[in-house]
Amino acid sequence: MFWMMMYLLLFGGGLSVDPSLFPPEDALRKAVADPQRQELVLAAQAAAIATVKPGAYWNTPHDAAVAVLAQGFIDLKLLNGTLDAVLEQESYKQFYMHRTGHWLGLDVHDAGEYKTSGEWRELQPGMVLTVEPGCYIRPAPGVPEAFANIGIRIEDDALVTGDGCEILSAAAPKSVADIEALMRDRGFPVPASAGQ
Repeated sequence: MFWMMMYLLLFGGGLSVDPSLFPPEDALRKAVADPQRQELVLAAQAAAIATVKPGAYWNTPHDAAVAVLAQGFIDLKLLNGTLDAVLEQESYKQFYMHRTGHWLGLDVHDAGEYKTSGEWRELQPGMVLTVEPGCYIRPAPGVPEAFANIGIRIEDDALVTGDGCEILSAAAPKSVADIEALMRDRGFPVPASAGQ
């Protein structure tokens, strides 16, 4: 879904990019036709965004996203065990192996410490960070073929405000329904989604 969204925003907006960076059309159809993982990543992102506020620590959004993703992997039968066990053993890293964000500033990956004196940095008004959880399911024993070979990462940029955060990228479509509507509006074929 991310790549289709980027395709629509970049090509549809008149910008040019290297089309070899985009997955084949059948991979896009597969992602649209099975929105479970998209919705899981959206739920993880919403949980992370809800924690971005002054006084929270840098790792708080990551921990919130990981808890939602790990439970989702259990619910999808990709992982076995309790949520506590999956988190403690870090078995979720088979499908989500990176942090949930990074600082933003003058550079895309702006310099800045994530810890001070060995402790996670406290968020303060004016800080800008990404909130970008993902789900990457590679072929492996126990992974249903229908789930494999699609990765989804959804990024928003959050400005820490005095009482929470402002999502600077809120206008970008993220939900399956919004992306499908954008595809239709731009004349792209939209495969039938699961459940329709």
